[in-house]
Amino acid sequence: MATVLGERGKSAKPASTQDAPTDGDDGYRPSADEPFMNPRQLEYFRNKLLAWKDAIYREAQDTLSQLQSDSLRESDLTDRASSETDWSIELRTRDRQRKLIAKIDAAIRRIEEGEYGYCEVTGEPISLGRLEARPIATMTVEAQERHERNERVSRED
Repeated sequence: MATVLGERGKSAKPASTQDAPTDGDDGYRPSADEPFMNPRQLEYFRNKLLAWKDAIYREAQDTLSQLQSDSLRESDLTDRASSETDWSIELRTRDRQRKLIAKIDAAIRRIEEGEYGYCEVTGEPISLGRLEARPIATMTVEAQERHERNERVSRED
């Protein structure tokens, strides 16, 4: 699981969809008792994805502001090396999040095209629990496991 650094070097927290805020959270949660990917569910996931993307952009802007205001002028070489390491980790995290934004955009596109929530391999519905935990999921758990097994096998060849 990726780690998000807040202020440079301060407490780290897991970067997960659980941290992703939902705009206009009225307490609604998708349920198996309603039709799968009905308009309300689609709007729920769209809002969840947009809020997650917005949070990533805010974090990136905070990092940029911090980079511009801080300089690596520490006179002690050990302090400077420590600062450079912290920034390297922070920038690597931002790069991973940049790639995550592309996946979020793809999920939003799938919502617009009516393909969201369905496995790209089998066409079966992806469980609501999986989508709640990972709204960018494109495969059912079973299809994902098969895909990862095949990847491992081909890597070993």
